[in-house]
Amino acid sequence: MSDATKFQEIKEIIETIVRTMGFRDVSISLYEEGKRFSIFINDAPFLERHLSSFVADLDYVLKMMLKKKGHEFVFIDVNNHRKEREDLLIKLARAAAKKVSLTKKEITLPAMNAFERRIIHAELATNPDIKTESMGEGRERKVVVRPIE
Repeated sequence: MSDATKFQEIKEIIETIVRTMGFRDVSISLYEEGKRFSIFINDAPFLERHLSSFVADLDYVLKMMLKKKGHEFVFIDVNNHRKEREDLLIKLARAAAKKVSLTKKEITLPAMNAFERRIIHAELATNPDIKTESMGEGRERKVVVRPIE
């Protein structure tokens, strides 16, 4: 199956899900070689208050449907929520690294899901002054930023 055909099939699956949920004013774009879909839902003002849980639920349903059809994993972003969250986490990671480098004291960041922790670890991986480690269990798992001695 060509990439264009695969993209079109995945796009149709996403459209079907979102339209079945009752949304009509929807646009879907593909970025980064078929791995990231951006979905804009324009007719859902109430969605902003519940965007995190909506994205997580839609992501789960989509992954199950795509897996069943033999497609690879893709990322979805609804109304730029995930992109804005990634940008915020990168800023948080850089600020924590700067503070740890200056004070030589570790910082424990708030609890995050695995995707968010991975962003923190990746952002700080090349910093020679600090190291990162995930600590805790389940929903309470956090990233600790430590100075390298």
